[in-house]
Amino acid sequence: MRITRIASRSVEMKKVKALASITIDDVFVIHDLRVVQGDRGFFVAMPSRKLPNGTHRDIAHPINSETRELIQTRVLEEFDQNDIEAPEAPEAPEWQPQTNR
Repeated sequence: MRITRIASRSVEMKKVKALASITIDDVFVIHDLRVVQGDRGFFVAMPSRKLPNGTHRDIAHPINSETRELIQTRVLEEFDQNDIEAPEAPEAPEWQPQTNR
């Protein structure tokens, strides 16, 4: 299995810092992976849905730890790269009312 494309975008949703999509072997895509800031650093959470009883269930997930580690490593590398390269937003100039002369 090869991860052939990763797209991510920064978000601010409590502990979720980014959302990502991965393409596997140029033929299968998984959307809504979440980059989460946990107590011991960042990790990647798989896409999930909330059940009527309030619990969450993964929609898609790796079936072995090797694949989970591959996905997490690649997504976090993309997140780090985008985080480093993202330019800081310029500070907005202070608004000054115009006076009539």
